[in-house]
Formats: sequence, C-alpha cells, structure tokens
Amino acid sequence: MNKRDTQLPSVEQLETELKRVRHKNEYKRTFRGTVYILVTVAAIAVLVATMFMPVLQVCGSSMEPTLENGELVLSLKNGKFRRGEVVAFYYNNKILLKRVIGVPGDQIVVKDDGTVLVNGTALDEPYVTDKGLGECDLEFPYQVPDNRIFVMGDHRQTSIDSRSSTIGCVSEELIVGKVVLRFWPLKNIGGVQ
Repeated sequence: MNKRDTQLPSVEQLETELKRVRHKNEYKRTFRGTVYILVTVAAIAVLVATMFMPVLQVCGSSMEPTLENGELVLSLKNGKFRRGEVVAFYYNNKILLKRVIGVPGDQIVVKDDGTVLVNGTALDEPYVTDKGLGECDLEFPYQVPDNRIFVMGDHRQTSIDSRSSTIGCVSEELIVGKVVLRFWPLKNIGGVQ
C-alpha cells in the first residue's frame, strides 16, 4: 500500500465524528448528573420519612373503628401531644398506636362502665363505639407522671394500654409521632381524628 491508497477523512467526516464524540461525552455527563440527583433525592426522602414522617402499618384491632388492621398511616414527629390525638410509640421492639387520654399532671379515672374522667370531667369520646373497663390493674384516681402520657386504644375491650401496668404511661422519648394521615387503602384516605 502506498500513501495515495490511504484516504484521509474529509473535513465534513471529521466534524461529524467530533460532534458524535462531544454528544456522547455530554450524554454521559448528563446521565451521571441525573443519577446523582436521583440518589440524593431518594436519600433525602428516606431521611425525611424516617426522621420526621414515619410510615406505619396498623396491626391488630385495638384502635378500631378509627384505624383498621392493615391500613397504612403517616405519623408526624412533634414535641407536644394533646388529649384526643392518636400517637405511635415504641413498646417491646414494636410500635403501638393509641389515643392520648391524659398528659403530665392529669388525674385519670376509668369507671367500671368505661366512662373516662380527666381532671373530674367525663371525656366526650365519639371515636369509641363500645365502652368498657378492659384490662385494667390501676387504682383510680391515677395521676399521670411528668414527661409521660396516658394512652388508651379506641377498642377498649381488646386494647392493652396505660390502664395496664404491663404498658403503663408512655415516656415522651418513646413516642414516634402523632398519627395524622391514613393513606392506604385509598378508599379510606384522609386525616386521623
């Protein structure tokens, strides 16, 4: 082969090849940037979900009819909890969902018929369909200690809660958060009252 037999690429061919290489490099850079952004967003979403808004699955019937077994709920980390709110808390390596009945300093009385008195006033509990004393080994009146809350399930006959010394009042540092939203199944989506 001599020098005349080898053809050099034309200027147009060189420009086309140069454009192709530049496009390929730009595509790689864009793809890499997109992957980095997606990984960062996913990491932030996981961090927010675990730190500020944990997603929980309801297990059992202790919160019926408010929350049904198998529903998915969203809780919100919050420092202050008020009477009537549903909270999630750690107990024996599980997370339980119960309703706040009393806050530190409150005097609680649960009568034999299931009527709950807080500081001498009967609670209006439209979320309870079947009142009852349930499993209770406390002596009333009971005063809620500092930095703890008194909780009860809405299904009073089956719920094991602060009425039993097994669980007792819940320490504020064990609280995961306030249950604010039910989002699964979709037909039941809405706030938790």
